[in-house]
Amino acid sequence: MTTTDPQTRTLDTTLVHAEGSPAEEWWRHAVIYQVYPRSFADGSGDGIGDLPGITSRLDHLATLGVDAVWLSPFYRSPQADAGYDVADYRDVDPLFGTLADFDVLLERAHGLGMRVIVDLVPNHTSDEHVWFQAALAAGPGSAERERYLFREGRGVDGAEPPNNWHSIFGGPAWTRTTNPDGTPGQWYLHMFDTRQPDLNWEHPEVRSEFEDVLRFWLDKGVDGFRIDVAHGMVKAPGLPDWDGEVTMVDGASPADDGSTGAGNQGPMFDQEGVHDIYRAWHRILAEYDGDRALVAEAWVEPLTRLARYVRPDEMHQAFNFSFLTTPWDAAALRSVVTASLVASDGVGAPTTWVLSNHDVVRHASRLGLSTPGARPNGIGVGDEQPDEELGLRRARAASLLMLGLPGSAYLYQGEELGLPEHTSLDDDLRQDPAWWRSGHTERGRDGCRVPLPWSADAPGLGFSPTGATWLPQPASWSRFALDAQQGVEGSTYETYRAALRVRRENDLGSGSLAWVDAPDLLGGEVLAFLNRDVLVLTVFGGAPVALPEGAEVLLASGDVAVEDGRVVVPADTTVWARLA
Repeated sequence: MTTTDPQTRTLDTTLVHAEGSPAEEWWRHAVIYQVYPRSFADGSGDGIGDLPGITSRLDHLATLGVDAVWLSPFYRSPQADAGYDVADYRDVDPLFGTLADFDVLLERAHGLGMRVIVDLVPNHTSDEHVWFQAALAAGPGSAERERYLFREGRGVDGAEPPNNWHSIFGGPAWTRTTNPDGTPGQWYLHMFDTRQPDLNWEHPEVRSEFEDVLRFWLDKGVDGFRIDVAHGMVKAPGLPDWDGEVTMVDGASPADDGSTGAGNQGPMFDQEGVHDIYRAWHRILAEYDGDRALVAEAWVEPLTRLARYVRPDEMHQAFNFSFLTTPWDAAALRSVVTASLVASDGVGAPTTWVLSNHDVVRHASRLGLSTPGARPNGIGVGDEQPDEELGLRRARAASLLMLGLPGSAYLYQGEELGLPEHTSLDDDLRQDPAWWRSGHTERGRDGCRVPLPWSADAPGLGFSPTGATWLPQPASWSRFALDAQQGVEGSTYETYRAALRVRRENDLGSGSLAWVDAPDLLGGEVLAFLNRDVLVLTVFGGAPVALPEGAEVLLASGDVAVEDGRVVVPADTTVWARLA
């Protein structure tokens, strides 16, 4: 086996981020687990996950070692977009249970030492929300319509949409209403599905309503909010047309500053007015004890622009989607990590790392594609199929790399089991509105939302007491089931559990980052850094790499060898080690 000669005893390093204190606010270094309620655990037996099901499985999350749980929407909703179309922000949809069930879940989570973050969807409501129904009934020029973005159409008889914007899900971003007499009426804006009308955040009633919603859940005891489409609530004045061209922002192109081109652009995103909203929300959370947190889902680039959302008087965290969309490449990841830490440090905020969530192809599958790290909008029959074994190997390495970084980190349910995307899901069973609105050109997000496998030999893999599942699970998922991995040395589950334990014992979340600059040791396909006194080293490809003599391996994402007394790390593997 060929290895490079190691540098021993001392390593040249470049400090990027100085260590903090573990005693600082919990959200600065927390590991937070995302629960997608309909797919986590079903307590009722109807095949759809619910709040009692989540409560019954909270012990799993406590044993895994996470600090907090983020719940995707469980509010009353017609479920046109899996709950991201909210009809009542102060109630639980009967599909998921009751407010009393939520209280039990919150109490149990807190009893296990975990905080709870809930999703808030402020960019739009459901078309069944009482406000929107009142707006339709009241007609043009009414106070009720001012809460949304109704406009007259262009062209002859207003037959053309008010502008040329397109929905994120495909198709036009405008739908025309029908007047009571049957004639065509005004148009309303929906940046997502037709059943998700955008709110008018210039209206004081909208701002007041959501401040009251925040207080409702804070009074119940929640520890924070993940804000959906946090960069999209305010639109440019006049709602101008947009040609869709990606432009430089603050003097940086998408390739600069570690950016990947993942940021949303256009007059409907990242407008200055959103920051006033978050300053007001920050003040509300500050009235409550316990370091409550606001988390931004903001697809914003460059990273210096994203950092503006986490200035001291605004949000507390912002998902790092530039990191999520960076390809499996040492140089690219070093660039994005450096830029992320510099930008976040500039405003005194943590960097919030993430690899998977309910909106993207699972990273165990993305990293198994011929272009590892590519971001297709879903994978289905007829698409390139990932190399499952290679994808899992890289996913474990990527997760250990992420969890070795200072800052906070988010895990998406099932990634601790190594779950891949369901890439052979029957298209006729898809429920994501993106599949239909895109004219069947984007498979959408159903593949990452399939119910979890808990028990290898149980019907429905233990998801539901009846074996029912709202989406079918691949037969191969029995090997990923929790009970097939518990206590199995080197399993993905046990690797994650060990990683969270070692991360906590060594205070890596509040730690430092110094790049190891040792080209003779590392070569071009290796990334290595020191966090406090822990060496985090990832080999992406090429020849295996030997650690310095006497290095103690704390954890590895895959098998490593020992040669001439030195630990040798193969391709697509991350190790955490302490140097002699």
